[in-house]
Amino acid sequence: MIKVGIIGGSGYTAGELIRILMFHPNAKLDFVYSTTNAGKPLSIAHHDLMGDIEMNFTDTVNPNVDVVFLCLGHGKSISFLEINSFSDTTKIIDLGNDFRLIKDKEFNGKSFVYGLPELNKSSIKKAQYIANPGCFATAIQLALLPLAANGNLNTDVHINATTGSTGAGVSPSETTHFSWRSNNMSHYKAFDHQHLGEINQSINQLQANYTDELIFVPNRGDFARGIFATLYTSSDESLEDIVAKYETYYKDQPFVTVTTTNINMKQVVQTNKCIISLMKKGNRILITSIIDNLVKGASGQAVQNMNLMFGLEETTGLHLKPSGF
Repeated sequence: MIKVGIIGGSGYTAGELIRILMFHPNAKLDFVYSTTNAGKPLSIAHHDLMGDIEMNFTDTVNPNVDVVFLCLGHGKSISFLEINSFSDTTKIIDLGNDFRLIKDKEFNGKSFVYGLPELNKSSIKKAQYIANPGCFATAIQLALLPLAANGNLNTDVHINATTGSTGAGVSPSETTHFSWRSNNMSHYKAFDHQHLGEINQSINQLQANYTDELIFVPNRGDFARGIFATLYTSSDESLEDIVAKYETYYKDQPFVTVTTTNINMKQVVQTNKCIISLMKKGNRILITSIIDNLVKGASGQAVQNMNLMFGLEETTGLHLKPSGF
């Protein structure tokens, strides 16, 4: 059994990790670290776990676990690792943004691999330290990777994506307050969202000569979880040829489905799936990419990376079905 530790155990991504790992056949939770809830049951923060798991939060770590997931706020993983050490064999999967960019991947002798399995699977299998991708970044990259892999990005890409309130984290703020969010919608960080750096990095990994712009407008949605992303760009190829390239690129990727039908977010919420829909009108191709921001966009992808790092089938513990109604 893989002994697992979770750091930052009170947040949404940690709660999702606990739910997945509780039923993972090859993993066992060793500790869930939270300084604010130390000594209290996990269900004090994750109410849906009441009656399912008898375990308390702790404010101490076991440095000898097999893998530790860092579920801290962005920018806090480095400060945690500076004062907390783990064994030389412990694998680390960081769900924050501290190590996602190439310029940040080296830390105290640790070299982090960018953990998008559909791009870096072979490197992930050999890695000890993983930088888990961002949620918007996951949905958008999966929408564009096949085009980049074939050198088919030739102009700007326009992106509009809407995320649920859980994307903002568990700490309340004005724009996550129910009274503000309900029956409301807004955009934020238009054109300069922090995930653009890792998206461009991955695109250039496959298509080094791409220098046009990813024009990204992120939106806050009136729902709890999920990402619905639409992208359009120019292409002279037929829809059939484009679909063939996507199907070829994702033929060995179990969590990505390609279709030409209309899709909706309920098809992926509560799962580790990404569904990509392709449509074309004139010389414009419309790409729709949908994921659950907490699962494929965070904790599910982190477990997928863990599976690959420990030589397991990558779908282990991730056979999750959405609710259709």
